[in-house]
Amino acid sequence: MTFLLIIAFGGIAIVTIPQFKNQSSQYHEQRLERKKAQLKRSISYIFQETKYNINKSILDSIFSEKIFEIADVQNVDFSIYSLDGILLNTTLIDSVNNKLDASVIKELKKSKELSIIQINTIENVKYRSSYSIVLDNHSNPIWILNLPYFDDDKLNTYELKSFIIVLGQVYFFLLIIAIIFSYLISVYITKSLSEIGKKIKQTRLHKTNTKIQIKARSKEVNILVESYNKMVEKLNESVEQLSKSNKEQAWREMAKQVAHEIKNPLTPMRLSVQSFQKNFDINDSTINKKLDEFIKTLIQQIDTMSTIASAFSNFAEMPAQEGGKINIIEITRLALKIFKEKHITFNSEHKDLQVSIDRTQMIRIITNLIKNAIEACDLVEDPLIEVTIVLRNKNVLIYIKDNGVGISDDLRDKIFEPKFTTKTSGMGLGLGMVKNLVNSYSGKISFKSNTSQGTTFKILFPIYSK
Repeated sequence: MTFLLIIAFGGIAIVTIPQFKNQSSQYHEQRLERKKAQLKRSISYIFQETKYNINKSILDSIFSEKIFEIADVQNVDFSIYSLDGILLNTTLIDSVNNKLDASVIKELKKSKELSIIQINTIENVKYRSSYSIVLDNHSNPIWILNLPYFDDDKLNTYELKSFIIVLGQVYFFLLIIAIIFSYLISVYITKSLSEIGKKIKQTRLHKTNTKIQIKARSKEVNILVESYNKMVEKLNESVEQLSKSNKEQAWREMAKQVAHEIKNPLTPMRLSVQSFQKNFDINDSTINKKLDEFIKTLIQQIDTMSTIASAFSNFAEMPAQEGGKINIIEITRLALKIFKEKHITFNSEHKDLQVSIDRTQMIRIITNLIKNAIEACDLVEDPLIEVTIVLRNKNVLIYIKDNGVGISDDLRDKIFEPKFTTKTSGMGLGLGMVKNLVNSYSGKISFKSNTSQGTTFKILFPIYSK
């Protein structure tokens, strides 16, 4: 708004100044014409009043007396020349050319109006000189009338300056109002945008996000807030679904672990009890009967535990989501979009590589590995995470390389062991689950790590073929 006011003031000034000059020029031109017409009427009146036949000697005699009277009445100075350009008489005090320039006489003869105006500049002042043919009572040319006129622009210049000053004062006042108004508007909008920006910074994929509540906001800000709130609703739904799905995956992994841990001691326990029963020798027949019943009961409980463990194991072996053909380049780019870290880069010479895997599971795999890489780079001064996809021997290879702290030797053998977490936030998808997902889609995952150079994970999937 402030800029527009400045432009408007400049535009008006640019247009006004030439307009004033044009009007001033027209004013002087018209004023000169009026003076010339009045002067000619005065001369014509003298012609009409004279009682003698008009000839050169009589005219010279008459005008030698009347010329100054006419000049005083009309308040002008003028000169009279013969048709040959010879000076006959003048009221000018300053020196006057005794003979007109031949070009003036030539132009007068060509002029249909029998009048010309020459414009010159003397000491930065515009000077107009009017030359016209004077006719007698019988319309015969007898003289050349010269009327000098100086353009006095002092008044117009003063008026122009006054106008510009008043206009400047008005625009200055408007400019002050515009600055104050712009400041208030900017504070109002910035306050709303600051709150929106704060909420956006707090937005996370792995937790429930709150909507923005702003009162008395502008229409534009309102549209932005509504769009953000709609996005939050969809994001919260996605987080809830993702959390549920991830917990189900974690539960399956836990079921496998629990089943394995329970089933391991069951067989030795059963064999031990049976052996004890077989080798136990006692003379008391009643005691043997009781012991036999105890052993049978224990065996029944063990069988029950085995059944429960088998049920856990069967649940853990639930089939994963069905695979489909996806563009691994596109999905990887999509998975990386949620990370705002500038040190994450993606490189691939290919635009479309098709593999057979569930879209959601692939996003989880990439997301989990990138999060681990980010955490590994927390203490690095210049972190760098590179994601590269290449095609080799009909296999798609995905490399995720970081320059983080690396994996110590004592953890390398355990890195893919199934883990279970009770956290309510986070992906809930450990490297063990990543390996299971990769393996379930006929893929392979491996890694190389150095505590001083970082870690590189390599995932291999066969290229899709019908």
